[in-house]
Amino acid sequence: MTVITFGQKEDAKEYIKRPAVYCLMFNKLKDKIAIIKKSDGKYFLPGGGIENNETHEECMKREALEEMGMEIELGHFIGSAQRYFFSSNENKYYLSEGYFYLCEMGTQVSESTEDDNLVVWVEPIRAAENLFHEHQIWSVNEALKLLS
Repeated sequence: MTVITFGQKEDAKEYIKRPAVYCLMFNKLKDKIAIIKKSDGKYFLPGGGIENNETHEECMKREALEEMGMEIELGHFIGSAQRYFFSSNENKYYLSEGYFYLCEMGTQVSESTEDDNLVVWVEPIRAAENLFHEHQIWSVNEALKLLS
């Protein structure tokens, strides 16, 4: 199976493999998608790194509570893609191995526990223009194909 890869792997750099699960959550009209705006102005899909031996569902449910204060239901698997990148915040090189799912909004149970997160609802084309990670942009385009 061909792995979809974004970014450029730099020679002589050690990359930390980081498996992560991300949520593509559309509103009821399917004309807006939830993305996370960080305090540094960068945009990301809700989700994040798998901890310990979490399943994809356990990881996404935890991340949704942390980032959005929301319960979610994991839906259709969209696909996986990876991206080589340098994190200037952590001064490390990563290979992000992303697993992307359509998700259904659940109950809002609290505020985000992460101070620098703001959930914004944008048109999918705006998400694709603003998301920081290329493999997340890819997943938005794949989700739109499934929804059309």
